[in-house]
Amino acid sequence: MTDESKISAAGAADKVKLTAAIVIAIAGVAGYYLLASQPAWMRWLPVVAGLVLAAVVLLFSWYGTQFRQFVDLARIELRKIVWPTRQETLQTTLVVFLFVTAAGLFFWALDWVLALATRYLTGQGG
Repeated sequence: MTDESKISAAGAADKVKLTAAIVIAIAGVAGYYLLASQPAWMRWLPVVAGLVLAAVVLLFSWYGTQFRQFVDLARIELRKIVWPTRQETLQTTLVVFLFVTAAGLFFWALDWVLALATRYLTGQGG
């Protein structure tokens, strides 16, 4: 299924739900500004409520179904991961530190040599 056919699979009702979720989220943010004279916790209440309500509306749409399927597939893939052992992790970390140290020393020496060459060529050295 191409992206266009997936998007067209969402019916008109799902597009209305998506629009409603966006409007609800915007209304929550607008509530923050409308309550400008209230304490901060009271100003954030409509924002959180708007986002939660928008998420609930989205979850019951085609887009929410697709998101849940994505999360389920991601969890299945996470179970397939083979994590390195502690010894492998320590060895890899040691190799990275050694390489970074070696690269740092190399670039320090290269910088020093190029600085000497620049001073010699420009006649600014002693």
